[in-house]
Amino acid sequence: MQHILDAIMQAEGAADPAAELRAVAGLPVPDSYRGVVVRAGEAGMFDGLATRDKDPRASLHVQEVPTPEVGPGEALIAVMGSAVNYNTVWTSIFEPVSTFGFLQRYGRLNSLSKRHDLPYHVVGSDAAGVVLRVGPGVSKWQPGDEVVAHCLNVELEDAAGHDDTMLDPQQRIWGFETNYGGLAELALVKANQLMPKPAHLSWEEAACPGLVNSTAYRQLVSHHGARMKQGDTVLIWGASGGLGSYAVQFALNGGATPVCVVSSPQKAQLCRDMGAELVIDRSGYRFWKDEQTQDTAEWRRFGAEIRALTGGEDPDIVFEHPGRETFGVSVFVAKRGGTIVTCASTSGYMHQYDNRYLWMNLKRIVGSHFANYREAWEANRLIARGRIHPTLSRAYPLEQTGQAAYDVHRNAHQGKVGVLCLAPREGLGVRDQRLRARHEAAINRFRNR
Repeated sequence: MQHILDAIMQAEGAADPAAELRAVAGLPVPDSYRGVVVRAGEAGMFDGLATRDKDPRASLHVQEVPTPEVGPGEALIAVMGSAVNYNTVWTSIFEPVSTFGFLQRYGRLNSLSKRHDLPYHVVGSDAAGVVLRVGPGVSKWQPGDEVVAHCLNVELEDAAGHDDTMLDPQQRIWGFETNYGGLAELALVKANQLMPKPAHLSWEEAACPGLVNSTAYRQLVSHHGARMKQGDTVLIWGASGGLGSYAVQFALNGGATPVCVVSSPQKAQLCRDMGAELVIDRSGYRFWKDEQTQDTAEWRRFGAEIRALTGGEDPDIVFEHPGRETFGVSVFVAKRGGTIVTCASTSGYMHQYDNRYLWMNLKRIVGSHFANYREAWEANRLIARGRIHPTLSRAYPLEQTGQAAYDVHRNAHQGKVGVLCLAPREGLGVRDQRLRARHEAAINRFRNR
C-alpha cells in the first residue's frame, strides 16, 4: 500500500501530475487493505438502547480485509479521502435494520455479487482517489485517473432503469446496501460510478459533496424532484448541515429564495455567510406536545414567522429530510399547490400529517432518493466549475471514523465531516490553483465551525 501512496504523492507539485499517476498501473495491488467495518456478530450489541444512546465508536472498527477481485465493468480505486453520511450512522447503530440483510440479498443475485455477502461490511458512500485497476469492458477510465465516486450501484438489466436509473429494481446505495465502501484505503465500484475529481479541491474536499450534493440536486433542481425555478421560496430544514448546505447553494444559484431553518445562532450565521438572508432558529419551537400529539398552534406560529420573513409568501417548496419530527409542519406551511420533497427521515420514518392541508390545498409530496447517473454527473460538474462548493467542516484520520460518525449522530457538526483514508494530511491533491484562489473563501467557509 505504501508503494501506491508514494506513487500518488509523486504527483504533488509535479508539472504533469497525470503522467506521474499513470505509474500506479505497474504497481501490484495488495492482498488486503484497511477498511472501516461493522461486524455481523455484533448486530445485536445495542439491543434495548434508545437510538440516541447507540454509539458508533463501539461498532465501527478499522481492520484488514481481503482485496476483492475486480470484475467486469468494475474499478478498484485507491481512496485518498472519504466522508461520513447519515447512512453510515444508520449502519453503525444497526437501524432501522442491520445492513447485513442487504448484503445477503445482493449476494444471491449472481456470482459476481456473491462477493458482497460477508460477515463484515466495509462502509462508506463517498470517495475521492485514484483508479488502480479496471475490469473487462471498461473503456472510459484507466489506472491513474483522479476520480470521485457517486454512490448509485445499479445493474441496468431491467427496462425500468433506463429512463431513470433510480427506478431500476436492482438499484442500491454503494457502501450501504453493498460492500467494499469508501471509508477504506481501497474501494470497489462499478466503473459508471466514477466521475472526474474537481481539480481545484483537495482529496478530502472533493470526497465530501458526492452523496449529499447529488441528493440535493435531484430533490430541488431535477424534473424528478421539485423542479425549482427562479423566484421560488424554498424552506430548507437543517440548512447548515450536510444535505441542507448544498440545498441552500442550489437555491441561491437558481434564483430562488431560501428560508433556512437551523438550531443555533452559530448555524444561522453559516447560512448568512453562504448568502442566505432569511433564517429561522427552530430551537424555540416544539412541534410535538408528546410522542403521540403534534402541536398545531406551533405549526401556525412557525408559518407566521415564515411569512414575516418573506413578505407574506408561503414556501413553494419544502426541502424535507428530518422526517417524523418536522413533516407535519412541513405539509402545513407549504403554499397552496406547493411541493414537499422528502428523503432520509433522520428523526424517524413514520410521518404523520393532517391530510386536509395536503388534499384541500392541492399540495404534492415527492419522494426523492439519491440521484440517477445523469443527475450525479451534473451535480459534480457544478462542483468542478466552482459554482457549488464543498461544506467540509472537519476531517478525521481513518482510525477515528467512529468519532466522526458519532459527531454526525449527535448533530455536533456543521456541513460535512470528512475522513482521510490514504491521504497522510489535509490539503493534498489540488491541481488547479488558479480556480481554487478564486473560491478559497467559499471552499473554507465551513472549516472548523
